[in-house]
Amino acid sequence: MAGERQDGRVERGNRTRQLVLARAAAVASVEGLDGLSLGRLATDLRLSKSGVFALFGSKEELQLATVRTAVAVYDEHVVQPTRATPAGLGRILRMCERWIAYSQGRVFPGGCFFYAAIAEFDAREGAVHDAVAAAQAGWVAFVERRIEEAVTLGEVREDCDVPQLAFEIIAFLELANGDSVLRDSSDSYPRAARAILSRLRTVAVDASSLPAAL
Repeated sequence: MAGERQDGRVERGNRTRQLVLARAAAVASVEGLDGLSLGRLATDLRLSKSGVFALFGSKEELQLATVRTAVAVYDEHVVQPTRATPAGLGRILRMCERWIAYSQGRVFPGGCFFYAAIAEFDAREGAVHDAVAAAQAGWVAFVERRIEEAVTLGEVREDCDVPQLAFEIIAFLELANGDSVLRDSSDSYPRAARAILSRLRTVAVDASSLPAAL
């Protein structure tokens, strides 16, 4: 019986932690990671402040856990659907489509969580900066691998500058996100899609294999 009670408490604690972190990621996407406080989250969710405080040892631990939560959400909405698509130009296009859907659909109310977090922590030092930087580095490497796959398959030219192309694709997507959030408009997403397609046509072995639009 004692084991069952302990398991029940652990399960309730895990559910509460997930609830708090989901709210924290939503708040941070709008107000920044520095805008998080355990007391505010407890009030927002109508939870016991002491119970929420017991889940996290410090504000920094809350921030780090929030970044990890955002990585998992990003993986669900962008990375996993991309991996489920066959390698090549089609996978690159799917990746861009999913990223636009993730930003435009406001999975996080402030747009891309990491666009906001990078702007907030890029010039700082410390564990939170390192976590955000690691997440961004992982995304860049992911995009580069998708391009390298297309080169290996003969769908992208062998002389393609992979890091440069990845940089441009990410820049187009992030600018669309920032502009959309700033102006509360979706006009920038089709512009980013057209820019990416135009750039891919310059490196595709068979440009006619690319669609007219994303």
